[in-house]
Amino acid sequence: MTRLNIAELAPEVYAAFHQADQLIRKGPLGATIRELVKIRSSQLNGCLYCIDLHTHEALRLGEKPDRIYQLCAWRESELYTEAERAALAYAEAATRQPDDVSDEVWDAVAAAFKPEEAAYLVTQVAQINLWNRVAAPVHKGPPKRS
Repeated sequence: MTRLNIAELAPEVYAAFHQADQLIRKGPLGATIRELVKIRSSQLNGCLYCIDLHTHEALRLGEKPDRIYQLCAWRESELYTEAERAALAYAEAATRQPDDVSDEVWDAVAAAFKPEEAAYLVTQVAQINLWNRVAAPVHKGPPKRS
């Protein structure tokens, strides 16, 4: 059961978080990469609500189920592009230890993305980590589906 409803109790803050999310969506980073890094960071953070939300969003956008199934072991999978691999490596590094993203990880991002895209990747990973840190501690659960 949810401990707090942040949207109701801090509506201005929640609206600002949501607005930032909408701005990131309008940027040059592709929807596939956005959803993959959201799911992977949410897996690492143990945020059930965000894992569920972004898995369903990725499927709605046309993502293949096998790529979602294999996301937790993406390094071993052959289903991801080099750009997706760079984004996922960055998402994992920035989620686990944000002050220790290696040069190797960053160089892969710089090789795979234009600077503006890389900026949106950084902000997307930061944003999903923010959402995870809002939803997970208050035990926000996914909707019940049949």
